[in-house]
This record gives sequence, structure tokens and C-alpha cells, in this order.
Amino acid sequence: MQDEFFTKKKCDRCGGSLDGGRTMSRFNTDCLCMRCAEAEKNHPDYDKAVEAEIAEIRKGNFNFKGIGYDGGKANGKR
Repeated sequence: MQDEFFTKKKCDRCGGSLDGGRTMSRFNTDCLCMRCAEAEKNHPDYDKAVEAEIAEIRKGNFNFKGIGYDGGKANGKR
């Protein structure tokens, strides 16, 4: 059985097409188009999300669900 991530047709954030590429969010398990993935890098907690993911991988957790996504509103920004 193929993972749903690889069969999705639409971005979980914007609903746009995934034909141009896809990646998983650093904050949760959303499947993102490349435009949303690039925009996610501007989130004020992006570095925190990346560090948390790396720490979990180092512990052997390859199914980390992320730190959660708040739509870019962390720390009162946006």
C-alpha cells in the first residue's frame, strides 16, 4: 500500500496542485506544495521546528509528528 503522501493531488495548506513538487511540513505532517514550503521558512518558529525534528531523528524517532503549526502567528508576528 502506497503512503497517502505520495498520492495526494492537492496541498494541505493552500489546496493548490502538487504537480510542481511536494514536501512535508517541518511543523506537522501536512503535505505542502513548494510555494507553501518556501513560505513556511518565514515562520518565526521555523528554526525551532527544524531543531526539534533533528533531535527526534537522532533519538531514532522517524515518525515525529512535529511541534504543531499555528498558521504563522507564533510570538505575536504576522
